[in-house]
Amino acid sequence: MNHKSSQCNKIYSFQEYSAYFKAGDRVLYARQKNGKAPVTGGTPISEETAISLRSVVFGTASAPLRTEWSRTGLGIKSDGDYHLRGTRNTTRGLLTVLQAELIKFLLFDRSNPKGEPPDKLLNATPTRLQEGLLHAICTIIWRAAEKSSAILCLPQEKIYLYQSMEYFQDGITEKLHTFEVKNYDDLEIMVKRYAHLFLEDPGPGALLLLYTCILSRGAQKIITDMDGTRAMLLGPEDEGSLCVVTLMLTGRATPYLHNGVIYVGDEDHYAVPRFGILSRNEIGLLVHCETMQEDIESNVPGSRLKTPSLPIWVIFLSGHFGVMYNTNRELLHNYHAERRFDLIYLTCGGLYYHLTVDTRQAGYTTRVNCEETTVSSISGMEKVIQTKWPDAQVFWNNATAKAS
Repeated sequence: MNHKSSQCNKIYSFQEYSAYFKAGDRVLYARQKNGKAPVTGGTPISEETAISLRSVVFGTASAPLRTEWSRTGLGIKSDGDYHLRGTRNTTRGLLTVLQAELIKFLLFDRSNPKGEPPDKLLNATPTRLQEGLLHAICTIIWRAAEKSSAILCLPQEKIYLYQSMEYFQDGITEKLHTFEVKNYDDLEIMVKRYAHLFLEDPGPGALLLLYTCILSRGAQKIITDMDGTRAMLLGPEDEGSLCVVTLMLTGRATPYLHNGVIYVGDEDHYAVPRFGILSRNEIGLLVHCETMQEDIESNVPGSRLKTPSLPIWVIFLSGHFGVMYNTNRELLHNYHAERRFDLIYLTCGGLYYHLTVDTRQAGYTTRVNCEETTVSSISGMEKVIQTKWPDAQVFWNNATAKAS
């Protein structure tokens, strides 16, 4: 099914949207007085597309939507705090990738003043934080669209699909309009114009981002990406699946974490390709799970995930997602910088760890300077760090445990 139909080749016209123009390096466009522009233009969602979206995400369109997806916005919960917050549910993986993208923007964006201390960059104004979030949303969408043509999903008030044996209404999917956006600048204008739809909490921001990534990638391609390992993006995992995370991080919903393509077969079957991570990303992924078969190559992140171009990683640790980062852009490009360095680990549930990693000596001991830190979390965090830096010593400087 090709969602990028000729019906929506033109995203918007001068008549549909207020005119915008470029002044210097800014793009100005009209806003409603309340800051909430109504959705106009686009193509109303079809029954086929609505059922396809619900089925790819949840496995069926005939059952109620998981309520967290209609009530999880993507906004910052408190001014001046760059930590995204969210209840532990299946939106956590998506929120964690968004958190990693926000940290990347705050620390390493080209618009940052030269020589600005990292603490000051992270202690951003509400305006800067919102700019970073919207930039992160656009980056994730454009990546899923293979940097060519994105399909943005935005709800309005009219219902296009009613309750039936095949479709259970959720209050969002049946109200969607789709917009084909063929360049990044137009995507950024659209997302900024309708920022409230993504950022308001409670709100459907998480679902709109996931839907947009699916249609931008193509629903059938998402199914092909998963390669028969699962029938839908969301399954029994408490914090969402790795396929959602790889879709957000790489633009492909692959369950395979190895580099490139490997061929799997035996004497009775033709070798078939398994597509893993096809290129190095700015943000990496480290995985440790006691129940995972780490002797299977596809389950273990390859060097393209372990060594991203920037020192930021999404962490999957025994069913929990978090973000780990260092503030030195050159950390992974300088052997001497990797001898001893700090890492910050945080989660959308409120956990915050400050660690020091020492790779200069073989073998390791752990030193803990926080009474609140548990032995199980220490050993798990050590193991996930050692998937990247084997035998590293880990020093725990402090930890704040506020997980939900």
